[in-house]
Amino acid sequence: MSDLRYQLVRLRNGAVCVRSVADDETFHPGIGPVAEAEALYVRQLRLPERVRETEGEFVIWDIGLGAAANALTAIKLLADQKARLRLVSFDHTCDALLFAVQHAAELGYPLGFEAQLSELVANRRVQFHHGELDVDWTLMLGDFPTALAGQHSPLQPVPHAILFDPHSPQKNPAMWTVPLFANLFRQLDPQRPCALANFTRSTLARAAMLLGGFYVGVGHASGLKEETTVAANRLELLAEPLNQRWLERARRSDSAEPLWEPVYRRAKLSDETRAKLQEHPQFKS
Repeated sequence: MSDLRYQLVRLRNGAVCVRSVADDETFHPGIGPVAEAEALYVRQLRLPERVRETEGEFVIWDIGLGAAANALTAIKLLADQKARLRLVSFDHTCDALLFAVQHAAELGYPLGFEAQLSELVANRRVQFHHGELDVDWTLMLGDFPTALAGQHSPLQPVPHAILFDPHSPQKNPAMWTVPLFANLFRQLDPQRPCALANFTRSTLARAAMLLGGFYVGVGHASGLKEETTVAANRLELLAEPLNQRWLERARRSDSAEPLWEPVYRRAKLSDETRAKLQEHPQFKS
């Protein structure tokens, strides 16, 4: 039975991706799901190198599971690593994932993983081997901002890397607020280096990450985007940290004030917020 909430979209380069009709957003609209996941998350976060350098299990939080392109691409590109991967995916629904399984042939990337994905949906956990990689994959369904806000102790396992891929701030503002990033940052272990990648270059999103406690930097180009964003709990994980010039551009922008509540709006940076950003250790070093 077809799910009318989603549809397949073919991009100019021939890649096929999933579109959410209700949210009026296409997943990975620039260069397609696999190419974007590889460039934006796997390569940019240096996952193969970091997995190789990590003793014990390597933990990835996949925030915004969607149709599972990010998670499956990571698994495939880590298949030659003799390592243990703990993958924790978060979403409010698994409907897009089920749609991807139903259309595995057209999408391509879910092929060969249909049984594992079906078990993940049914049991919220699946364990399997892919190449040399030992995968332990958990699915956490629910409202992510609410879960984080009520979590007084860190969720286990604590991540080494975060694939942050919710809908845009306009469509899903609750995932882009200062409190959300502050609560997410509190989940990290200061002794465990952790980097987060995301598709945005939005000033208000970067400001929210900074005020949440993260160090924030310019990310690589991906598809139609000239820049993306990388954030981390350690400055040395960033190749190109935001600097004073970025702060000056933010001051002139008409859409720089971060979201403090889950309501999207555009506003200039307030004097109070600018002062808080200026006090961030990233801009004082």
